[in-house]
Amino acid sequence: MEFDWNSSPFDACSLTQREIEESFEDPFAIRLLPDSPRFGAQARFFNLGASAGGVGIFSVYRTNGRQVRVLHARQFEPEERFFYQRKMDQTLAP
Repeated sequence: MEFDWNSSPFDACSLTQREIEESFEDPFAIRLLPDSPRFGAQARFFNLGASAGGVGIFSVYRTNGRQVRVLHARQFEPEERFFYQRKMDQTLAP
């Protein structure tokens, strides 16, 4: 997966580009397409994934199929951590 980091449109605060990229490589990452007319003009997607260091990251991004442009990224809120953990547990359950 190739990322477009040219003139990043946001300040990632305590997150590094590497951590954000790792969250997309997470085998348990959850990718969602929001069901809202607000995002209809230019499709935006959500990614919930963890970095290799275990930092949960919520990202909003767009893609042209080859490159990913991250528009916003931040650490998980408690509800997102719960949702991510529940989905991971369901995937790993026998």
